[in-house]
Amino acid sequence: MAEYKKICIHCGTLIEGSSRFCPQCGSRSPFGYHCPSCLHPIQKGQQVCAGCGRTLYITCPFCGEQTFVDEKCEKCNRSLMVKCDNRRCGEQQFFQNTKCTSCGKKIKAVLHGK
Repeated sequence: MAEYKKICIHCGTLIEGSSRFCPQCGSRSPFGYHCPSCLHPIQKGQQVCAGCGRTLYITCPFCGEQTFVDEKCEKCNRSLMVKCDNRRCGEQQFFQNTKCTSCGKKIKAVLHGK
């Protein structure tokens, strides 16, 4: 059965509409942005998440510039993700999250390379 393809919003690659990751750029959200705290759909330009009230622009811990809460800093392109400490989960989480959005366990991981 044929499937419609969509464009990854991060790199412009045409990929399967059911994809959860972009095979070209590796994005975990190829078709839209989600709040890193509550996973509510968000858009660039919004100041706070409508789902939980989280601020959507933060100071990058690496370069000190303002950036949107995405997988990477918009200015220095460094990853803002950490791995969940739970061995059974291991999902990538936004570095400011205190609990994993997948398994609910407390996150102790910190960003490296500062």
